[in-house]
Amino acid sequence: MLSVARGVGGWAATGRAALGALGTALAEYARLVRLHRPVGIWLLLWPALWGLWLAAHGHPQQHVFVVFVLGVVLTRSAGCAVNDFADRRFDPHVARTCDRPVATGSVTGPEALMVYAILSLIALALVLTLDRLTVEYALAGAVLMFVYPFLKRFFPLPQVWLGAAFSWSVPMAFAAETHAVPRLAWLVFVAGLLWTAVYDTMYAMVDREDDLKLGIKSTAILFGDADRFVLAAMQLLVLFSLWLAGEQAGLGAWFHAGLAAGAVFFGYQQWLIRDRDPARCFRAFTNNVWFGLVVFVGIALDYLFRAPA
Repeated sequence: MLSVARGVGGWAATGRAALGALGTALAEYARLVRLHRPVGIWLLLWPALWGLWLAAHGHPQQHVFVVFVLGVVLTRSAGCAVNDFADRRFDPHVARTCDRPVATGSVTGPEALMVYAILSLIALALVLTLDRLTVEYALAGAVLMFVYPFLKRFFPLPQVWLGAAFSWSVPMAFAAETHAVPRLAWLVFVAGLLWTAVYDTMYAMVDREDDLKLGIKSTAILFGDADRFVLAAMQLLVLFSLWLAGEQAGLGAWFHAGLAAGAVFFGYQQWLIRDRDPARCFRAFTNNVWFGLVVFVGIALDYLFRAPA
């Protein structure tokens, strides 16, 4: 009896150890895909919601809405995994990224690729429930997202490429809702591309000194001392592109109020980055979540309170 009890106790201890190891691994995978830092999810989600609401005149299909929201979470998470794989030799030397799981070795490179593959396949399974045109756009978007992390070694404008990847949900939304991608979709896409390039340049300003030492390319380095001026010009182009989209969509006062609120947030971001302090540049980057929100609220309220035809 004593030997049986010891055997049962040993199995229980082994089981607890296995569960503990699994829990630790899952926690590290969650850190790998930045679930503890959802800012990236919101920044990727807002253009998708702009596109859905404009394409569906304020009433997106429930199934399409669910697919896009879940797809954004999965895509952003997969993008973080492949990004950390691509940057595994750089991240340990950058103050902001040296504690990432792949950089510390708590997650291996092959594990990061495995997480990327699993999340991408789940996202693909969701998209396959939509029409063929949307699936085709989704596959093109997957290529944009996968290629981005590897561009920073030689392409001086990786933030522009990221803008295309992050805003690709806009033509996808129109394809899913209307089975076409009209000029309105591309106007919103351009706005999203420019906006992403703006906030990711602010993000790159945080790491500018480390990136210069490592030879990593970014728009923060390319723009140099003209960074604030170029960002201001790009912010104006974002507002102008969205205004043009609103005119084409027939949006009114609520939308324009949202744009005005967005302009205030842009002004605040310029104030934050005025001395190029890394901590304040990071705050300017995260503040863009509010820009995306007020633009979406303006679109949603405009459709909500629109007089019936």
